Parts: sequence; C-alpha cells; structure tokens
Amino acid sequence: MPDPHPRSGLGEPRGPSFLPGRPREHTEPLAPPAPPPSHTTPQPQSPPRRPPRTSRPLAAAVLAAVLAGGLAGYAAGELGDDDPVPASAPAARAPGDLQAVAARVLPSVVSVRADRGQGSGFVFDERGRILTNAHVVDGSSRVSVELQDGRRLTAEVIGDDPAHDVAVLEPETSRGLRAADLATGTRPAVGDTVLAIGSPLGLSGTVTSGIVSALDRSVRLGEGSGGGQQRALQTDASINPGNSGGPLVDDEGRVIGINTAIATLDQNRGGSIGIGFAIPVGDAVDAARTIIDGG
Repeated sequence: MPDPHPRSGLGEPRGPSFLPGRPREHTEPLAPPAPPPSHTTPQPQSPPRRPPRTSRPLAAAVLAAVLAGGLAGYAAGELGDDDPVPASAPAARAPGDLQAVAARVLPSVVSVRADRGQGSGFVFDERGRILTNAHVVDGSSRVSVELQDGRRLTAEVIGDDPAHDVAVLEPETSRGLRAADLATGTRPAVGDTVLAIGSPLGLSGTVTSGIVSALDRSVRLGEGSGGGQQRALQTDASINPGNSGGPLVDDEGRVIGINTAIATLDQNRGGSIGIGFAIPVGDAVDAARTIIDGG
C-alpha cells in the first residue's frame, strides 16, 4: 500500500513496493472522498502498471550526494528507519582528545640550547630534572633551557651517557616545572597513536602525530665513537633536527620514548621521510638514574 504521508527526502518514493492505485468508480453519490495523496494522479481504466522509472529523480539524488555530501547521512536517516543513525561509526579517539594530550604534555617540554646546537628535552622527575640526548649537549657543562611559558633558565649538565644517547640536566630552579608522566611499566604496540613534541628547526612547542611503526629496531644512537647500536622504537610521526631529546608520548599523554634519530635519503639535507627513532623510556630512565647516582 502507498504511504499516505510520504517522508521528505531525495525525490518521490520509488521501488517495487510503490504502485499507484487506480481510481474508484461509483454509481451513486457518496460522502465526499478524502483528498488523494499529493504524490499520486488518476490513472486510465486500463489495468494498473508500474510507472516507468525516469532519470530525473536518480539524477537529483546523485547531484545531492555530490554537491551536499554532508547531508548524505541525514537523507539516509529520513528514507530509512524512523530513528536516524550516524553515517559511520565514531572514531575510537576524537581529535579533541589529542588536543588535550598535547596541552597536558607541552608544559613539561623545553627547548635546549648548548654551545654547538639546539634540541629539546622534558622534565622527568619531581625535582625538575630534565632528560635530553647526549648529542644535544655535546660535552657542554651548562646549557640554556626555554620553558613553554617563555622563561629561560640555566641548567647544569649533571652527566651524559653517549652509548645510550642520554643526558640529564638540572635547572637553576624547579619552580613552575612539572614532570611528565612516564610509561615505564607498559610496552607500546605497533599501531598505537603517538605524538612527537619538541623544537624542530628551533620551532618550540611543535606537535606532530603518527603511530608506532615498529618495536626493537637496532639503530646507532649518538654521534662519534661514543654512540652504539641500541634498540629503539620506530615511528612515522614527523621528526626533524631539533626534535632530539623531546618526548614521544602515547594517546594518554605518557612518555614512551625520547626522539633521537631519523632515517634520511640525503645525508647533506636531512629531513623527515616518515621514519624516526626514539629511545624506549625505560632504557632512558635507567641510564638517567645511573648518571644521577654517579655511575
């Protein structure tokens, strides 16, 4: 039976279940009939036939889908079940959540300027001490660190471990410094969402996103004779010179690694090609504790 109250949507109702009815014949006056549905017209006395399909409604539907893709979900809801349903399942984590993660971690990240270059670091304990790469400090005894609020502090290089490419800094004051959360008790998985935070090319507070691409990659960390082959996390989050020493964090804002190296196709013009490496945070913290203890 035709729906006496057709819903709005893309054109008239169509399909095998829709057949216009034929007009009724009466030999004597009857009560005034109800007005026919607006979408039907009287048919001749010949047996009812399915109305031929025309290209007009179909063309209108295609045009609507192309020009107003954002309305496709609404139209499907109008022509389908009574309760509209979303066009697709929601993402497991909304973009706003990553914004919150970045906002939470950024206050713990610093820019590091040494005698021969610059890099990044992050506060890793309640005393305000900072983790960075050994190749960032490059043998310096004192460096300058810039906080996210613009303050600049002098920091002493407590020590470094070139084999693991880790260095520990102690700033002149811990006031206003907040330690980042460390994921030392968990192991990331391939495919996990990550953010890389640091100061690539001196652009402090830069955040890039990607995934964990691989675990336990054997890479050479550090520079010169002090560096050695160590295991590392691989990520496709964009990492460039200046990111060294900055944190790689998971989608809960916990540090899972220290960004330290990238693979490049041109040694003279190094830049991100989607293959970066980070020291696992557990290895970095173990090396830092040894440095602090004077080992």
